[in-house]
Amino acid sequence: MDGPLLVIDRDDASPLGAQLVEGLRRGILDGRLQAGDPVPSTRSLATELGVARSSVVAAYEQLAGEGYLEVRQGAPTRVAPLAAHASAMAPGRSVESVAPESAPAPSAAAGGDGELDLRPGRPSTARLDERAWRSAWRHAARVAVPGDTAPPFGERRLRSEIADHLRHARGVACSPDDVVVTAGTSDAVALLASALRAMAGGTPVVAVEHPGYPSARRVLERRGALLTVPVPVDADGIDVAALRAIRPTPDAVMVTPSHQYPLGGRLPVATRLALLEWAEASGAFVIEDDYDSEFRHVGTPLPALASLDRAGRAVLVGSFSKVLTPWLRLGYVVLPANAGLRDAIAAVREDETCPVPGIAQEAMASLLATGAVRRHIAAARRDYAHRRELLLAELSGMDGAPLSGLDGGLHAVVGLPSRALAARVVARLAAEGVLVSPLSDYSAIAGEGPSGLVLGYASPPDARLAGALRVVRAAVEHELSRRPHRWV
Repeated sequence: MDGPLLVIDRDDASPLGAQLVEGLRRGILDGRLQAGDPVPSTRSLATELGVARSSVVAAYEQLAGEGYLEVRQGAPTRVAPLAAHASAMAPGRSVESVAPESAPAPSAAAGGDGELDLRPGRPSTARLDERAWRSAWRHAARVAVPGDTAPPFGERRLRSEIADHLRHARGVACSPDDVVVTAGTSDAVALLASALRAMAGGTPVVAVEHPGYPSARRVLERRGALLTVPVPVDADGIDVAALRAIRPTPDAVMVTPSHQYPLGGRLPVATRLALLEWAEASGAFVIEDDYDSEFRHVGTPLPALASLDRAGRAVLVGSFSKVLTPWLRLGYVVLPANAGLRDAIAAVREDETCPVPGIAQEAMASLLATGAVRRHIAAARRDYAHRRELLLAELSGMDGAPLSGLDGGLHAVVGLPSRALAARVVARLAAEGVLVSPLSDYSAIAGEGPSGLVLGYASPPDARLAGALRVVRAAVEHELSRRPHRWV
């Protein structure tokens, strides 16, 4: 890399890492670095510039997360093809500095071809260590082929690795015997619904958050669980006082305490304890969907309900869909010390064998054992934090459209005054090639609940995300401007 592409100014107050990122980004946007061009190794560039190699590594990682560089194990780091489409941004300006009014609102294809799906639930796989991924599957393929199905609760090695992962990541003290391997969260919910039905000797009553996770509600209904009057949520999460008032008392309640889905609240410790006290007193179970607990952007992670439970009432549900990829379809249930629930789960699994293929379980166990999952979470967390800042820069400050749900996780909520207006924005965006979800889809009571948009920001590279967010802002502001004036 010759010439003035990268110049470190020791007198500049900007950190060296920021100068590295800005210099490389400017070179790509200006066209001095073309798609497919290799960039120097971190060691050689650090030596050339007289900076710490860790600064160069961090700069490359940030630019890879933004979509400007392609980092592959065992291969040179290269300029990503997608970066060639970032022309919507003026040369010499960083992604963060591009304001919504700096360019006409582009179509969704700005920065890429076809629709851009910003509906929630889509993580980025750009940081996945391909070498570790392939190695894990090669290891799984070398295991002697059994002549039977996987054990009912899952392969022992995987259950042990999941238990170890949860001890370190969430402070949950569990053993492999407590873990049940599932085909993601939906399978976990279905399994628990069947077990609750068996324990109730009829149709169990399950309380759910309103608004809340629609797929979980549908799974519960298909498995014969009767949903009670949905429980409202406030800024922090589920309203325990409203839960206590429900009659008859539910057999279980399903909550998302780490990052309420979709509004984004975080249940305080005092409320978590109150929820567990209610469960103990009423003999109900708390099904804790540990949604987005790995990606906390503001504040420290709070303890899982399962780690606070002393009465055997909290059931922890998790998956690797957001951590790695939904394509894997692999999750888990951590059972409390409750013999009745364990027996019911075992009876269901005897009839419905573990749905996750043994080879996938072996591969996942290897990914956990080698630390690949832990490293991926750390790298992805940095990328998501950066994209969160980009989203804040692009969508904050819209009068009549407050932004929320961004303290953790991979999505945000744009509040809107009415469902009709939100529906028009969703349709307008779809016509522009940007897909988002209406907040009304998450309502547990038809026609009731807050209005707005739910959009994910994890999957697209920064260059495409920035263009799409400008489309979102333009559509929202256009529809808000069409509202009739209300004279008071």
